[in-house]
Amino acid sequence: MGKRVGILDEVRGIAYIAMILYHAYYDIVFVYGVDLPDAADAVMRFIQPFIAGTFIFVAGASSVYSGNNFKRGATYFFLAMALTFVTAVVMPSEIIIFGVLHFLGIAAMIYGFIGRYTEKIPWLPGMILFALLFAAAFNIPRGFIGFEGILSADMPDILYGHYWLFPLGFVSSGFYSADYFPLIPYLFLFLAGSSLGVYFRSNRAPKGFYMTRFSGMSFLGRHGLWIYMLHQPVLILILDLYFKLTGGNTVFL
Repeated sequence: MGKRVGILDEVRGIAYIAMILYHAYYDIVFVYGVDLPDAADAVMRFIQPFIAGTFIFVAGASSVYSGNNFKRGATYFFLAMALTFVTAVVMPSEIIIFGVLHFLGIAAMIYGFIGRYTEKIPWLPGMILFALLFAAAFNIPRGFIGFEGILSADMPDILYGHYWLFPLGFVSSGFYSADYFPLIPYLFLFLAGSSLGVYFRSNRAPKGFYMTRFSGMSFLGRHGLWIYMLHQPVLILILDLYFKLTGGNTVFL
C-alpha cells in the first residue's frame, strides 16, 4: 500500500469549501428567492460541474487506497438514503433521489468488485480510456451518445420509459432529483480517477504530490464526509436566522 497522497486531501478540501459556497448561493437564490446579479449566476453554474467532478475523480483515486471499498460504499449509500428521507420530509421540492453521495456509494461498491481488474490497466492509457468514455457517454441522460453536433447517435427511447432506470442515467419524464449524478457517465470519471490512484500508489509520482502543504485543507479533505452531511442544515439555519432578523421570508423560523 502506498503512502498518503497529500495533494488528493488538499484538492478534496478545496472542493468542500467550493461546495459550501455553491450551496449557499443555491439556497439564497432557489430556496429564499433572492435575485443575485447575472454574473454571480453564470459563475456558479459554470463551476458547479467542476466541483462535483473533482469529488468524483478524487474519490476514484482514493478508492485504490481503501481496504474495503464495499464497506465504504455501503456507508456512503446509507447516509445518502438518510439524506433522501430528510429532503423528502423537510423540503420535498428539493428532494435528492440520486445525488453525488448516492453515486459515490454505489461506485465504491462496484469498484470493490472490478478494481482488481481495472488496476491491471497501465495507469495513463487507463485514465485516457476512461476519460474518453466519460466524454462520449456524458449526454446519455439527455438521450444520445457521443458529441453533440459532431458525432452522436440517439439512444433507444425504450430506455427512458422506465422510472427505475434513473441510477443508470436513463431519465423518464416523471423523474426529478435536485442533485443528480447517474452511474452513466460518472462511473467512467470515477474509474479515470482510480487510474491516477494506481500511479500514486506505485510511489513513482513526484515527491511533491505526497507532501501536505496546507494542513487545514488536508484536514477538511480527510474528514469531509460529515461536513458534506451537515453543511446544508447549518446553512439553512444561518440563512433562516438572517432573513428572520431582516424581515425576509424564512423556511423554518
